Order: sequence, then structure tokens, then C-alpha cells
Amino acid sequence: MSKARTTTLSRNLFGMLAAAACLAVTLPVAAQSTTSGMDPQAQYRLDRERCNTGQTNQDKATCLREAGAALEEARRNRLMRGDASYTSNQTARCESLPAAQREDCRIQMSGQNTRTEGSVAGGGVLRETTITIPAAQ
Repeated sequence: MSKARTTTLSRNLFGMLAAAACLAVTLPVAAQSTTSGMDPQAQYRLDRERCNTGQTNQDKATCLREAGAALEEARRNRLMRGDASYTSNQTARCESLPAAQREDCRIQMSGQNTRTEGSVAGGGVLRETTITIPAAQ
């Protein structure tokens, strides 16, 4: 027999995830440029069009500034997502937590048994992970 418990993000981890979620919004399309094979200048034009038509969750000035920053990063070939450094960054977030919470954090970062709800535009993303712990014998 085993018990299941639900763990909620600690304040530190929640803060880190909120910051990561904000970054995900500030570069709404930029990360796709490396995976879509689109020319950085064409991606920039598409990003600007989305900013000008209000298709992002940002004010226009911020959106245009971020589109320009994404273009510069793409020109430097530093817009990558889903690669090894992205995965190691995801794991590194857990290292600052107390030892007892690290494994739960790693499970949560991997997405195993995790339910995600909310949105950045709505005020935040909440991840809830169910971790099964074997009963003491």
C-alpha cells in the first residue's frame, strides 16, 4: 500500500518559476525562430506585426523592445530551446533548494505527474505534482 501526497511549490521555487514564465512571455515567438528555420529578420518582422496588432500579452513598447532584443540574440545564434543547456538550466533551478526538496523539484521540473493551470496573462502559472511515497512497513 502506498500513500500519495501533493506537493506545492515552495516560495523560492515559485519565484523562480514566475521569473521563468515572465521570460517566456517576453520572448513570445523569438525561441521559435531557431526551430522554425525562419530567417531572423523575417521573424523580427513577424514579431513586430504581432506587437502592433496586440497579439501578445505585453504593452506595445515592451513587445517591440523584446522583439528587437530577440533579433539581436538570433543574429548572435543564442536563441535555443530544448537543447542540453536548457535541460541543465531546468535542473539547476532545483539545486538551490534544501536537500530534502531537490528530488521533488526535479520530478516537478520533468513534468511527471504534474498538472499545470493558469497563465502568465492571468497572473501566474501553478504547477501541482503528485508524488507517490511507499507506505512504511
